[in-house]
Order: sequence, then structure tokens, then C-alpha cells
Amino acid sequence: MRTILNVIWLILSGFWLFLGYLLAGVLLCVTIIGIPFGIAAFRIGVYALWPFGYTTVERRDSGTASFVGNVLWLVLAGWWLAIAHIVTGLALCVTIIGIPFGIANFKLIPVSLLPLGREIVPTDQPFATR
Repeated sequence: MRTILNVIWLILSGFWLFLGYLLAGVLLCVTIIGIPFGIAAFRIGVYALWPFGYTTVERRDSGTASFVGNVLWLVLAGWWLAIAHIVTGLALCVTIIGIPFGIANFKLIPVSLLPLGREIVPTDQPFATR
């Protein structure tokens, strides 16, 4: 079932969201300071490409650096990516068949706003990394 949902997701919005994260990651990797943010954008981009079957969990070992990084991320790229998820989610919720995909878009908003200090894990093992 996850495979079918991921394929439909890929066609409807996943590919375009992945391209948005890819663009954000490339732009952030232009400077040495932005490389950690670019890597986070690439990681979330892969998650946005195939979201069904995965979830995000907070990392307990993240600290002040993640907080400062998340504030910078929010200013540099987070707002734009969150807006893309909101617009895509609302567009998908217009039809009954698209509602689960719209909800999946809304699920990606928190991780697009504050990605540092979070880890993407399979849904059957959300607590295995702790």
C-alpha cells in the first residue's frame, strides 16, 4: 500500500517538492556556512519524494547549535518551503482522493520549518534510534 501511495504522491506533488528542496539545497551549499543547511534540505527532499512509510523523530542529542541553525533555516529557506507545502496541500485537498496526500503535505510543514535536530526513520521503527 505504501508503494502505491508513494507512486501517486510522486506524480501529484512529490517530484515538484523534491525539486524545490533540491534548489534550496544547492543555493544553501554555495557558501561554506550554508553546507549543513544544504545537506538538511537534501535529506528532507528525499523524505518529500517518498513520505509514506517514514516519519520524523526528535534527536535527543541536538542542542543549542540545532536551535540556532533552525532559526537561520527558518529565515533562509523554511518559510518558502512551508508555503509550498501549504499551497500544494490545499490544492490536493480539493478532491476526496487527494485528501490523504494533502494531509501528508501538512505533515511535512513542521519538518520544513525546523529540520535540524530531527531524524527521518521508518514508521515501523520510530523509537529504534533512541
